[in-house]
Amino acid sequence: MTTIMYIILGIIGLLVLISVVWRLSSRHVTLPCPSWLHWMVELDNPFTKTNRASIIIEHLSLKPGMRVLDAGCGPGRLTIPIAATIGPQGIVTAMDIQAGMLERVQEKAKAANLHNIRLLQAGLGEGTLEHNHYDRALLITVLGEIPNRETALKEIFDALKPGGILSVTEVIFDPHFQRQGTVRQLAKAVGFHEKAIFGNRFAYTMHLEKPSDR
Repeated sequence: MTTIMYIILGIIGLLVLISVVWRLSSRHVTLPCPSWLHWMVELDNPFTKTNRASIIIEHLSLKPGMRVLDAGCGPGRLTIPIAATIGPQGIVTAMDIQAGMLERVQEKAKAANLHNIRLLQAGLGEGTLEHNHYDRALLITVLGEIPNRETALKEIFDALKPGGILSVTEVIFDPHFQRQGTVRQLAKAVGFHEKAIFGNRFAYTMHLEKPSDR
């Protein structure tokens, strides 16, 4: 085996180790992608169609004037096109725990001349969201970063209007990947009903609906 092959295997092994440690640690503390690495999540993943912003937005059936929560928005990969889709009468709440990510969203919104984005620096489960306020909510490869996932989902459940939809996207390449069965179990515990699922077990978007009578 050549020296180059040893180096490649070493790098792969290091990446796997980092992924495992990161995943285990996120069960106890919130470990989002650092804001200085925003460039890593600015663009769509080239290896999966499911995680593309245009595909996720297409499934949401957005209408002008809607209120949308982009929880764990990062640098605004979904926030910006959603804001453009729902128009000036709608509003997107870009929620993230990192000021650096929200600053990046603000920069992109200014460049796109969008004025319907509200920035909210907070973590899910802290009780900062309004009740019965949103038509749609998104968790794009975010759920596994939250130590208390059930509390986070309950806050989103309460924040959605009756009949509102939570869109959860998970991709196997993410070190915090959550299986479909795990998401279903957590969602059912707080009152969601599964409405639809797109993709496959390794890369999927699951739509969870808040019942109309809640």
